Amino acid sequence: MRIPFTQVDAFADAAFGGNPAAVMMLSSWPGDATLLAIAQENNLSETAFLVPMDGGEADFELRWFTPGDEVEMCGHATLASGHVVLLSDTTRERVRFATRHAGVLEVARDGLGYSMSLPERSPSPEALPGWSRRWVWTAWSRRCAIRRAMWSWSSTMRRRYATARRTLPHWPRPGVMSSS
Repeated sequence: MRIPFTQVDAFADAAFGGNPAAVMMLSSWPGDATLLAIAQENNLSETAFLVPMDGGEADFELRWFTPGDEVEMCGHATLASGHVVLLSDTTRERVRFATRHAGVLEVARDGLGYSMSLPERSPSPEALPGWSRRWVWTAWSRRCAIRRAMWSWSSTMRRRYATARRTLPHWPRPGVMSSS
């Protein structure tokens, strides 16, 4: 299977900077296992896959994959996808992407760069999975024990060094000649 792709360094003002993302234009969706295998082969933080849409609210469907799994949202790969589409079609001023989890995203020309619309999500408090008071107390106790051990070790080493300096003959410093 041959699929051309473009690697884009998003958020960069010079070569070899920014966040790299692969952008791959497809004619139809292969299976998720194939998309994941391609992302693993690219071995970048994200690979964006685009499939053209006929009409509707967006121009392309967009999905993002890391080498490990599909992700719900990726800003720099969206910007890279917009760059690839807008670079290939100079008459287009903006491109809209339909995503599975983040809704419709838009990348538009903005002077010499691009602007991007992102979904607005309000923060909501949630309990951290696996965290409890006992876990936090255990982690704090271990941290304190490690710090005590490190302090004890460094104090011991300082005492040994001071004792060794007092008992060893005074050697000339490097670069200083002795007159014996």
